[in-house]
Amino acid sequence: MVTLKQEDFGTFKGETVKKYTWTSKSGFSVSVISYGATIQSIKVPDKNGVLADVVLGFDDLDGYVNRNSPYLGATIGRCANRIGGAAFDIDGVTYKLAQNVNPNHLHGGIVGFDKVNWQSTIEGNKVTFSYLSKDGEEGYPGDLLTNIAVELLDDDTLRLVFQSTTTKKTVVNLTNHSYFNLAGHSTGAAELYNHVISMNSNKITETNNESIPIGSFKDVGGTPFDLRVPTRLGDVIENSTDLFDNNFCVATYGEKHLTFVARVTHPGSGRFLEVFTDQPGVQLYTANFLPSPEDEALVGKDSVGYRRHGAFCLETQNYPDAIHHDSFPSAILKPGDVYIHTVSYRFGVLQSA
Repeated sequence: MVTLKQEDFGTFKGETVKKYTWTSKSGFSVSVISYGATIQSIKVPDKNGVLADVVLGFDDLDGYVNRNSPYLGATIGRCANRIGGAAFDIDGVTYKLAQNVNPNHLHGGIVGFDKVNWQSTIEGNKVTFSYLSKDGEEGYPGDLLTNIAVELLDDDTLRLVFQSTTTKKTVVNLTNHSYFNLAGHSTGAAELYNHVISMNSNKITETNNESIPIGSFKDVGGTPFDLRVPTRLGDVIENSTDLFDNNFCVATYGEKHLTFVARVTHPGSGRFLEVFTDQPGVQLYTANFLPSPEDEALVGKDSVGYRRHGAFCLETQNYPDAIHHDSFPSAILKPGDVYIHTVSYRFGVLQSA
């Protein structure tokens, strides 16, 4: 039995920001706020039944409005990840976007989907967040209407279903940007390194030194990206500031069904996370750009200082910069078609723990 509670989380530009909290019979709970359609909290019991919040975030709205440059928990759009050169052509027309990362475009621009207050409606235990992005917003063509249906299932699976329609041909690639640490959001890199990960991927998209795909693929065999068997994260990233921030190609991707993407476990607590999606790619990111140990930390929930390698992201998505590569799945949405992206996050406790 799942219960759902609604409360106010603050005010943004005269609008009430709402917070929705789902709780299951195990004590597992998820909170999502309407600002940025953002996952604010996920509390998961460990092998002893002790709850811990396993996503990075903020206690109040001010944190999300003024300090959330890493996109903690946020919905990303219109286009997640990077677009090379911050421009693209559709039917001979060039659309110029914000150059908000070097000369390129990242995560929808200056005011992306993470920086607006979404409308929300409740139907049973499902909450649908809705946002209308107007033609020309952040340089993108077409009025784009997006709905995100959020639901907690009885088996402690959090399911998100993104749907978009447009009035003109446009680029769409939506994702959620939650930062997970299954030991608890406050435990930092020391416990992140103890996580064990396996991924359903045998190749990554190759990129240049600005993280823009060059159109080719790299087999993971014999590289640090070979996570096809369970691998302790610390064994591959502990001495590297760069790993990971890469798009992994889902090996058995199929648009008509959800495919297993990744499984992450934290042996100490016994918690695990399994991710399933209908998307062709997933960005594995290990919070490389959070503050380094010698810099001032980003202060999050419970006054915890968040730092580099303090969490991991699994951002299900189309391949980055797909608009510029014919060999990638198309990122163009046409009038009359519906963009659909489903992702499920299943949480639990290891039976042997």
